[in-house]
Amino acid sequence: MPARPSASRRTVLRGAAVVPAAGLGLAACSAPAQGGSAAATPTAPVDLGADSEVSKGGAKLYRDHNVVVSRDGSGALKAYSSICTHAGCPINKLQGTTLICPCHGSQFDAVTGKVVQSPATEPLAELPVKTANGRIVAGPGA
Repeated sequence: MPARPSASRRTVLRGAAVVPAAGLGLAACSAPAQGGSAAATPTAPVDLGADSEVSKGGAKLYRDHNVVVSRDGSGALKAYSSICTHAGCPINKLQGTTLICPCHGSQFDAVTGKVVQSPATEPLAELPVKTANGRIVAGPGA
């Protein structure tokens, strides 16, 4: 049986340099830590602002609370978590009624929560929402 040549010093060093870089690439695609505030959605009712801030057929992104609120043509409100279902990134951009995730480009319809562009495959999590005293309140118990 012929002997296999041993790896050169250069080959070993090259492989050692690639391993940390590959780990960073994988970390970039993983969901943020569960304890981080960036991935949190309301765990109690949150006053988001005046009811008049969301017009019929429009939507408003509340970045500080990771919530998007939309109003359909009949005036009914819907609220969704603005945490991307692909990798857990907070969505920070709303164009019209389309939410755009900064991490991998997933897009969601703010009126229905449905995915309109992958890589995400799951819709956004719907949150309870109501108006109280002219204010929009969203989150559990709303």
